[in-house]
Amino acid sequence: MIVVHGRGATAESILELGEVLTDGKTTLLAPQAAGFSWYPSSFMAPLANNQPYLDSALALLRSMVEEIEASGIPADRIILAGFSQGACLSSEFAARNPRRWGGLLVFSGGLVGPEGMDLTHDGDLAGTPTFMGCSDRDFHIPLERFEATGVELGRMGAGVELQVYPGMGHTIIHDEVKRARAVLGLAS
Repeated sequence: MIVVHGRGATAESILELGEVLTDGKTTLLAPQAAGFSWYPSSFMAPLANNQPYLDSALALLRSMVEEIEASGIPADRIILAGFSQGACLSSEFAARNPRRWGGLLVFSGGLVGPEGMDLTHDGDLAGTPTFMGCSDRDFHIPLERFEATGVELGRMGAGVELQVYPGMGHTIIHDEVKRARAVLGLAS
């Protein structure tokens, strides 16, 4: 599982999430963003505002996946997971690199790009088990973008379970962990 932290956080802090999501038999990898941020502006900013940082972050995930695959582990056993900015990066990476992944876990995130941008991506996520959870009032993640991301990932062939939590705020709660583990086929 590649677990991607949010803005201002650390690789060490997101590993705690990975530990509660897995069965103890899963190897956890958590990259660290330079300056604790994968890209400088909101994920809803014009794409140019986040370059070259966004492309660099996506390239880092791509190189991690390539190393994992070179070790003999296929993409359908690699889980991509993230919170906030890390969830945006993980979902964008999966959409830009469509194939059957072991799982996609999007905690308070969405596809990257400004309001009104066409979020359509080519390719097939081939039934990738996907859990998406977010508050209806998240001050970083507009509900419309969160839901549109779920629609697009589903259109691309992911098996999406999307859960909106009334008044939750910008956090991860136990129910999300439970649902994410179920999507991955793990008992809670």
